[in-house]
Amino acid sequence: MKNPAYLLARYCFLLICAFTISNGLAHNGSVALAYPVRNIRIDGDLADWLGIKRYPIALTPSDVKPHNNSDFSGYFMIGYNLGDHSLYVGIEITDDDYRSDTSRSVSWNTQDALAIYLDARHLTGGSGVAAYHYSETYKHIDSNKWDVAAGVASWEHAEVNMKRYGSKVVYEWKISMGEYLKPGGVIGFDLFAFDKDNNDFGWTGWGAGDRKYQNSNALGDVILMSEKEGAGTLNGIVKLTNSNQSKMPVRLKITNSRNQQTSIMASADSLGNYSVPLPAGKYNIALADHYMPDGNNVYVISGASTADVDVKANNKVTAPAINARMEEAPDLVPAKGLLQAFGSGSAAEIDKFVETYRMYYQIPGVSLALIKDGKVVYHKVYGVTNSFTNVPVNDSTLFEAASITKPVFSYAVQRLAERGVIDLDKPLYEYLPFKDIEYDDRYKLITGRHVLTHRTGFPNWRDGKLVINFTPGTQYSYSGEGMQYLQAVVEKITGKGIEQVLKEEVLDPLAMNHTFFSKNDRLMRLVATGHFDNVPSSDDPPDSPGMAFSMHTEALEFSKFIIQLLEQKGLSPVTYANMLSERSPYTYKDDEERPKYKAYMGESLDVSDSPFGQSFGHGGNNGDFRCDFRVYKGSKMGYVVFTNSSTAYPFIAKMKSFFVEGKE
Repeated sequence: MKNPAYLLARYCFLLICAFTISNGLAHNGSVALAYPVRNIRIDGDLADWLGIKRYPIALTPSDVKPHNNSDFSGYFMIGYNLGDHSLYVGIEITDDDYRSDTSRSVSWNTQDALAIYLDARHLTGGSGVAAYHYSETYKHIDSNKWDVAAGVASWEHAEVNMKRYGSKVVYEWKISMGEYLKPGGVIGFDLFAFDKDNNDFGWTGWGAGDRKYQNSNALGDVILMSEKEGAGTLNGIVKLTNSNQSKMPVRLKITNSRNQQTSIMASADSLGNYSVPLPAGKYNIALADHYMPDGNNVYVISGASTADVDVKANNKVTAPAINARMEEAPDLVPAKGLLQAFGSGSAAEIDKFVETYRMYYQIPGVSLALIKDGKVVYHKVYGVTNSFTNVPVNDSTLFEAASITKPVFSYAVQRLAERGVIDLDKPLYEYLPFKDIEYDDRYKLITGRHVLTHRTGFPNWRDGKLVINFTPGTQYSYSGEGMQYLQAVVEKITGKGIEQVLKEEVLDPLAMNHTFFSKNDRLMRLVATGHFDNVPSSDDPPDSPGMAFSMHTEALEFSKFIIQLLEQKGLSPVTYANMLSERSPYTYKDDEERPKYKAYMGESLDVSDSPFGQSFGHGGNNGDFRCDFRVYKGSKMGYVVFTNSSTAYPFIAKMKSFFVEGKE
């Protein structure tokens, strides 16, 4: 995963969203009605919001929860004015421990603050989000630059006033929406109120969903009502029949029969019940999703009925039940791994496997290469670089390799170590002190080998102050922070930038001329766009390289590096033996499933036993890019896959079985 400092500059809020994969194709199911408002002054006083409905801010997805309403609670009101084409939002937060950060290191997560998220275009397949973040001492806008509406968001379009009244904080917003503000239309809207108390930091919002700052699927729907237009309530139930009696929440698309602009998504709970406020009118109700991923399984919805209803003002109407069948999608994993008997007919099987699971898991783009007998026997790309523009992936398209950067960096460091440039068992502080952690003398125990085996004691990434969680060398704990420290040490020792080191030690010797570690003109022309839940993110390559996360490459190019490791070239046999030996046994929580075969961390390689001998590889997860490579040393078989999708893990998890090991 990427360095949070880098992530903060790119999209500001990633650290709030370490959640499970969702399969959203539309907004999150929360619905509000916005009526025209007049004479609202943006002065931090809600007295002029007369007769406007209050919507609770009550969903708390963070681990830190409010103790009671005095600790943290709130509501918002929303309306619009066609005269100035603006959306108006009034918010009141109750917080008995308000915190403001006036330091130089002020950020979104160092104080109490508020973020508003807007999707002006409200496209069914997903559109861009403009995120406005505001506090007493910090304001920031993050937006999906690929979207014509969100991409132009600026503070020139927004007016905000914040005032405190004892334990209450009031925010008033006026945001220019231009042509996207139309009676009868729908916009995506949501918010997070951030609460800083002592060492705790939590957030509470209106609707469910994560990554609201760039995922329009995670926003609620606001229907723009006409003056004095009546509204009613639609209730209903979805009945799914299935063989294993799984109960899963589903989404419904509800469309006004006369005004297609009024199309919203409602969420049914695991029992199938739903309830949503709607303007008076006739509506069609249909299931929104055909495929429903659930962990590593996918369910196919078939035979779904639809319903038509007439919603009347100030009344409740119950829709006819929506009936459908839910069945587990076919498993395409063969009894025997495809690479074991790779032949002329294998290509069709591979393409069916990739395209089917790409569809199941809503993965926009894939770059795949297969290795057999130490050679690339198959390479192909699939899908699109951006689900919004639908530009096809081609052989030159580059993907973020995320943590697969680490073994490439490690290989370069091992080459330096073999020449005596760096001693992997010498404390790193003797090369370069680390000011961020010098308050803890235990850091002076950290060596380069501790970094490569993830035994530094550092967390993966700091959340505020960098800490050491255990005595270095005594335990395993995966850490990107360690890689960043070792990068700085290598640059100090060699007197070269890390990209020059990688060019000399890896890229030039392997003719990897299509691999990059930081932003440049060529990379920007070729890079794929990352996706959260099939919605493009505003991902940009980092301005400077990070050895824990920043490599950009593609499957055929990266196969050169894999084959180098497989053939054990470029390093001595002793070094390779060290790299593949058990350096850090994995630890598992009580509720975690243990692997069938022994697995452990070597030196920047994930190593495991298998029915086909020792295998090694590494995965990568930058959120909106996920990837993996695995090689079976004795059988000289393997694969590498890159995707531009947050939902690709179940697809990647099936590859080991499909290509090599077969069905259990």
